[in-house]
Amino acid sequence: MQLLVAYQSDPAGSNMASFISKQMKKENEIYRGNDFDLVIIPTPAISADWLEEKYHYEGYVFLSKHASESGTLALTCHSTGNFGDALFGGFPRQVAIPHPHLQKSYMKRLWEERNIFSKFDITIEATHHGPTALSKPTLFIEIGTTEKEWNDTELCENVAKIVLKEMSQPQKKYDVAICFGGTHYPDKFNKELLEGDLALGTVIPKHGLGVIDKDLFDHIMERNKESKFALMDWSGLGKNKQKIVEMINSTDLEIIKI
Repeated sequence: MQLLVAYQSDPAGSNMASFISKQMKKENEIYRGNDFDLVIIPTPAISADWLEEKYHYEGYVFLSKHASESGTLALTCHSTGNFGDALFGGFPRQVAIPHPHLQKSYMKRLWEERNIFSKFDITIEATHHGPTALSKPTLFIEIGTTEKEWNDTELCENVAKIVLKEMSQPQKKYDVAICFGGTHYPDKFNKELLEGDLALGTVIPKHGLGVIDKDLFDHIMERNKESKFALMDWSGLGKNKQKIVEMINSTDLEIIKI
């Protein structure tokens, strides 16, 4: 069973959780459901590396706000992890186990219903921020980008309905790829997720490739055990292209250039 998680002081997360919890039964602090449970926590979601000490589940799905300097309206979804320093939760040089199948199903459903969200970019982000230490798959589902959107209950409920649909049905399985290169909002990988056959594990953007050494690469591989492919933004790898190719060639991953 999966656990949905929202931070009580996060307006977008709280609004989504409030809608979903109406269809659940509360038992102490946990809202119980047939297919998943829900908990609202008192500390920020990005720092919830402690979660597993208290709540034992097969995966963790965080409902959250999304912020960006550009102010572009966006509905986002991403795995978590830090390739360098831990500036926003989690631990340095540690990535979480991705949640690729749920991410793909959720994003495809969001895209199919995009007429409801016509003002918003529907996009994944590269792997970033915490929590990073959980031993089960971890995923962030986010609503952005300003307080207006975070406090828009109709918007939050419409997103929550899609979460509810995807969390309440058997999870379809896909082949999984680790992604290398591109920008923080990786258009090529997003297109594959929405239109292609692959689900995505950890997404390492171009700006994160410089700190990848053998130890960190081996750690990423360990956290992405079900991945069969290395999906590479071939023109978006920068000066680290050869290093990354050599590392991938030391594994069983099949390289796909896009």
